[in-house]
Amino acid sequence: QVQLVESGGGLVQAGGSLRLSCTASVSNYGMGWFRQAPGKEREFVCYISIGGRMTRYTDSVKGRFTISRDNAKNTVYLQMNSLKPEDTAIYYCVAVKIFGGTAEYDYDYWGQGTQVTVSS
Repeated sequence: QVQLVESGGGLVQAGGSLRLSCTASVSNYGMGWFRQAPGKEREFVCYISIGGRMTRYTDSVKGRFTISRDNAKNTVYLQMNSLKPEDTAIYYCVAVKIFGGTAEYDYDYWGQGTQVTVSS
């Protein structure tokens, strides 16, 4: 069973930054992040391939968020800059054995989530 452990969430003012981390119990998985805001459906945020060469972002975070990974530590990071109140959500780390798309069903494993709150 693959385990994903997220950390780094918290409260930040609009315009600020946070970095989320997710450590996996296995290696060689595509990794990504989804988020779910209050009263809204869960949505895709970003994805990074196993080797880190390919990344994908939803339009609303392009230019502000950066996903990266350290395969030696089985850890993926989400650097979030210029945060906006609409970024407030629970952020979930996800993993897929081969290739991940933008749909929830593309991913095999999910973390428990970490809360990010951006105040205006």
